[in-house]
Amino acid sequence: MYQRTVVIGHVGRDPEMRYLPNGTPVTSFSVATNRRWTNASGEQQEKTTWFRVTAWRKLAEQCNQYLTKGRLVLVEGEIDSSAWLGQDGKPRSSLELTARTVRFLGARGERETPLAPGEQAEPPLEGPGGEEEIPF
Repeated sequence: MYQRTVVIGHVGRDPEMRYLPNGTPVTSFSVATNRRWTNASGEQQEKTTWFRVTAWRKLAEQCNQYLTKGRLVLVEGEIDSSAWLGQDGKPRSSLELTARTVRFLGARGERETPLAPGEQAEPPLEGPGGEEEIPF
């Protein structure tokens, strides 16, 4: 069993695929999520959270082929965080998501396409191991 995190947001940059020395493909890309709210004084507020996403093997190849900057995407996987001091002495942090499933929510080349509840633009892509049953 593993922890599961689901992130829906827009791809921040075109994916970058590379191959490990053993030939395993790895694709990296970023996803931005936005949260909007009104504060106590009635002012609109917005916060963007960035996730660094890594996809492996066949999922890496599919993400590299179909994802582009600005595309709406759902990524499900395992999350990890890291913190460090930058060269300027200020604290920095990063949220890293290892993708198990990626769903392309918008049409290729579009920033966002609204979907009806339960509707899916393309079938989900799953990483190694597929879905695990959760005994509830």
